[in-house]
Amino acid sequence: MNKSKESGKFFAMIQQVGKSFFLPVSVLPIAGLLLGLGSSFTNQTTIETYNLTGLLGSGTVLNGLLTIMSQVGTAIFGNLPLIFALAVALGMARKEKAVAVLSSGIAFIVMHTSINAMLKISGYILPDGSQADFVLQGQLSSVLGITSLEMGVFGGIIVGLGVAALHNKFYKQELPMALSFFSGVRFVPIISTIVYIFVGILCFFVWPFVQSGIFTLGNLVTASGYAGTFIFGFLERALIPFGLHHVFYIPFWQTALGGTATIDGVVVAGAQNIFFAELASPNTVRFSVDACRFMSGKYSFMMAGLPAAAYAMYKCARPENKKVVAGLLFSAGLTSFLTGITEPIEFTFLFIAPALFILHCGLAGLSFLLCHLLNICIGTTFSCGLIDFTLYGLLQGPTKTNWPMMLVLFVIYAIAYYLIFSFLIKKFNIMTPGREENSTNIKLYTKEDLKNKNNTKSELILEGVGGVDNLVDIDACATRLRLTVVDENLVNEELLKESGSKGLIKKGKGIQIIYGPQVTVIKSDFEEYVEKVSQ
Repeated sequence: MNKSKESGKFFAMIQQVGKSFFLPVSVLPIAGLLLGLGSSFTNQTTIETYNLTGLLGSGTVLNGLLTIMSQVGTAIFGNLPLIFALAVALGMARKEKAVAVLSSGIAFIVMHTSINAMLKISGYILPDGSQADFVLQGQLSSVLGITSLEMGVFGGIIVGLGVAALHNKFYKQELPMALSFFSGVRFVPIISTIVYIFVGILCFFVWPFVQSGIFTLGNLVTASGYAGTFIFGFLERALIPFGLHHVFYIPFWQTALGGTATIDGVVVAGAQNIFFAELASPNTVRFSVDACRFMSGKYSFMMAGLPAAAYAMYKCARPENKKVVAGLLFSAGLTSFLTGITEPIEFTFLFIAPALFILHCGLAGLSFLLCHLLNICIGTTFSCGLIDFTLYGLLQGPTKTNWPMMLVLFVIYAIAYYLIFSFLIKKFNIMTPGREENSTNIKLYTKEDLKNKNNTKSELILEGVGGVDNLVDIDACATRLRLTVVDENLVNEELLKESGSKGLIKKGKGIQIIYGPQVTVIKSDFEEYVEKVSQ
């Protein structure tokens, strides 16, 4: 029992860390869009190939605007450690979140300034500002203009988690009367500053060993070749039900676990960082296969495989239910194709027939492997839908990306998913949408339903999670309402299903209710309803 409780607490904590990762990840699409468009249409080869010199050539208004867009996108990617520090503190703080974010920003600067001072004292940085001969390539980097150890997003996470812990402990701290002005939330940035001076000093001594370990592990991952690529793709999907996929892939995308490369004389670590550095570089002839092995594999099953699975479920539905099911599955398939948001489809068969989901994970791993084998190099910001495919595949040309081979994979994966899922659904009589004898749960909402459903939905959710007194925290990711509760035994899954939930993940005090892409609206309505009820 105690082990179960400890496991539940750990899951709830990891879930909260994962949701705090989602916020900085969600800013990547706009950064990638700016960088993708800016770099693509200021590339001299592209301009000359399409005879666009008069429109996009150097000195034109559009060229200036696109250059700005490219640099803004580069700046966002270049400052992800700070963004992670702020976002993790925001996600992990229980109350007074704005104070936690401010304190995290201060602590981030303090930590790297302390590291910089130690580098100067120890001779890593010479009086003229240059680096000593014994400093390894890639060991140091510039962080907000401060020369510091290369910590990547791990540095931001260390700050975010630490400051959040300090904040949660001290934001109500009372001090003696003479110092009472500094009590409460004002004490948080003070204690954060003091603590992170010493954290910076500690990092100076410890982080080089961590760096060595990360680089060694990264080399092992790279050396694992195609097998490692398959395992990565399989696990990335397999962790979806637990909401831990962000925690899994971020280190590969943002740290040396995903490899390192020297681009225009600068050492870049992390698969996604390498791809976007190459995207921004005018000297890139072909994108790195070793970097894209952690990204390209998503396109075939997100844009072709899962929409085909949705079509298979439609074809297997009872004739009298097909009209209703068509709307539901077409919407989910189109969402997957355009945006790469797949969970509405995935969770449909995850909770009906988990074996189908495991099969899907295997096909996802195979997709990553095939892209690696075929040297397909299409990066991504967030999810691999038509938008990212156009920006980072089509617009970059076949030489850089080998995108025509992805079209071949689209055909293969569409056929494979349709045939496999159709066969299994019929063979084992799996109750996918529309196959139930009692189809009362399949319905289309009227305008009146749409008008009135928000409060009803929020009421059902609140009742389903045990009421206001049982709620600790409310948040959401792309498709799930993420809640922390006091007593998980008070959660009523049947009531949550009535609210439109496509599934429920319950692990200890961490609760994840799957609704699909509209979850952000549901979250806002729910928060407003809870606030109203609490008054």
